Amino acid sequence: MQLLRATLLILFCLLQYRLWFGQFSVTDYLQRLDEIATQRASNQELQKRNRLLIADVTDLQQGLDAIEERARNELGLIGEDEVFFRMVQTESQQDAAKGKP
Repeated sequence: MQLLRATLLILFCLLQYRLWFGQFSVTDYLQRLDEIATQRASNQELQKRNRLLIADVTDLQQGLDAIEERARNELGLIGEDEVFFRMVQTESQQDAAKGKP
């Protein structure tokens, strides 16, 4: 009877070791859950970026308005027969904008 109990106790301890510290253990499972959550968050960000890129491509394919807007904002280009005015603030206007007396 003592031998059976000792054998069962040893078997139980070995199984517990595998459960907590072996391959495919509880700690591995918890690490995988964290990795999955991180990957899902990354996937959501990439999906949002893809939607924005698809919208940009659609705008560029549909007309010249989006191309013209990008040329003005990103490249500083102006259209034909347009005059470019640059508004420069004086020091007193900059101080007033910052809230300085």
